[in-house]
Amino acid sequence: MTFSHDHVLDACFLGPYGENDTLLEKLMVEFLRDHVYWRRNFHPEDPPAIATAAAHHPDYLAFEARMRRELHLLSASLKKSVPFHSPRYIGHMASDLLLPGLAAHMLTLPYNPNNVCEDAAPVTVELEVKVGLQLARMLGYPSDPSRPECAFGHLTSGGTLANYQALRLALALKSFPVALRAARVPDIGLPDDDWHAFNLRQDEAIALLETWQSWLGSQCADVAREWQARVEAERVEQRGLPAFFATHPQLQPPLVMAPITAHYSWSKGLKLLGLGRDQLRLLPTKGMRLDADALHVALDHCAQARQPVLMCVAVLGSTEYGTIDPIHDVLAAREQSRKQGIDFAVHVDAAWGGYLATLFRNADGSLRARGEVAVDFVQFPSRNVHEAFAALGDTDSVTVDPHKLGYLPYGTGAFVCRDHRAMALLAEQADYVFNGHAPTDYMTRYRSLGQFIPEGSKPGASAAAAYVAHQVMPLEHAHFGRLTGATIHAAEAFYAAAQKFAASMNGRAHVMVPFEPDSNLVCLAINPWGNTGVAQANAFVQQLYGTLRCDPSRPLQMKEFFGSMTSLQPERLGAFDTARILAALGLDAGTLALGQESDRLMILRHTLMNPYLLDAQNGSNYIERYFDFLGSQIHALTRADAA
Repeated sequence: MTFSHDHVLDACFLGPYGENDTLLEKLMVEFLRDHVYWRRNFHPEDPPAIATAAAHHPDYLAFEARMRRELHLLSASLKKSVPFHSPRYIGHMASDLLLPGLAAHMLTLPYNPNNVCEDAAPVTVELEVKVGLQLARMLGYPSDPSRPECAFGHLTSGGTLANYQALRLALALKSFPVALRAARVPDIGLPDDDWHAFNLRQDEAIALLETWQSWLGSQCADVAREWQARVEAERVEQRGLPAFFATHPQLQPPLVMAPITAHYSWSKGLKLLGLGRDQLRLLPTKGMRLDADALHVALDHCAQARQPVLMCVAVLGSTEYGTIDPIHDVLAAREQSRKQGIDFAVHVDAAWGGYLATLFRNADGSLRARGEVAVDFVQFPSRNVHEAFAALGDTDSVTVDPHKLGYLPYGTGAFVCRDHRAMALLAEQADYVFNGHAPTDYMTRYRSLGQFIPEGSKPGASAAAAYVAHQVMPLEHAHFGRLTGATIHAAEAFYAAAQKFAASMNGRAHVMVPFEPDSNLVCLAINPWGNTGVAQANAFVQQLYGTLRCDPSRPLQMKEFFGSMTSLQPERLGAFDTARILAALGLDAGTLALGQESDRLMILRHTLMNPYLLDAQNGSNYIERYFDFLGSQIHALTRADAA
């Protein structure tokens, strides 16, 4: 398999060898000087506060010496950091940083904008709202602010907080019609009972919210304030979960359904929201992808028991295996549930795989056909993967992490919802920050960003980094897709190399890829030849991982490659896949010991983010080199065991 060299990618990063240091240095010097000129031109009639002679004072010099010393110590310590920039790093979801994002982040830092509102960040708070629209367009959501149903997105510290925001919004929107009924609001077409009010479709609940806002606007000020207070007093956000559900005996606290592969942040979110971990229903998988049949069964049970469902979560690129859930099947399951009187939000946790959507988008935002995408690859995308990405625009909200496959600095996560009008239900009043009523203009409204998000103070530099990176590399296949496409090429090359490697290890070790990759994350399961015990296989893989993990006690240069490790658990795999994988590895299923260290199978995990893994220009293939290294380690370990 050969690949042509993409010279656009040559300019994207500082580079594994620091090849673009001159470019970054030139940008930093230019914009540092520009920042200094900006300071000097703000009231230039003011005298300098720091005298020129100050730099020669002993105290000044002593302070400078201490600062230099600590910075040198820090710089020396940081040399022990993990070399995410190197093609030899194929471990966790980290890689080099995009130069436009890195430069924009560094350029913005001296201005120190706080994106809580435009008073503290008149430039970057608007950039953050625009980043939300950039991501919405990538996902297939409406992204024209002049449209009433336009999407809305904002940055977060990471995917965990974005998932929490999704839960907050879904609960607010589902419970609001119930609060309207409890307040006995007249003449706006409320459902007949709490069950139907709680199970309105999201578009119906948003329409009801707009009808309520319009009705309020038609009343005199005193009457409007009185009704507003009555409704606010009945909302779940005011009453709290116990009192709200005690007042509405038709309703039980709702469930959140997610595949068993879902990130642990969903457990955190339910606890933080006050619903509790008991309300999380983890569903089985097929091939580590959500089992749609199991979802149908669970929803049928909820309909029979009149058990409300708040949300169903689908994962677009699981953090452990890179697998992609059938989002289209989740939406189909919701359509079926609606006939049974149950409705819920569909949220996609695309913290890892969200930016792969660039491969499926044309410059005008339209969806590319599967054949158009597939022409550049060997197997990607499968029919199910294409249908999953095609269905994104019909979901209700998405989590994306620009600091993962967007190659931006930590922490830059993002939450995006399909219809911004629901965000009014999350608005928080703080008179010392926010003034007056919410404006009708989209951009003006969200400049008071802190009203709508879980965070208060937040870095504007992250918004600047994301916005500039997306402007330089628009989020569609001809631009950003060249970068994500390079990672898919690497995954396909890795998968092909893994199959050859497995054949070459015949008689020494069983090697297999447990699941064909959906994205750019590929796992390897390994068991030494002749061994039938899971515990011994795990010990062998842990020894291999010892040669790949970061070891702060040894110089980084002594490491050939960096990788990561995860596990396959029978309760996640299901009986069929557990039997299939153990049989392929020559392992006895009876050696899986529940409650002990051998209750799962340890495997190697490889995240193939680095765009230089297949270096056609220099004839360097780091994937082949990795398998050569892995083979030498397996040979060494099996020889030692035989001795």
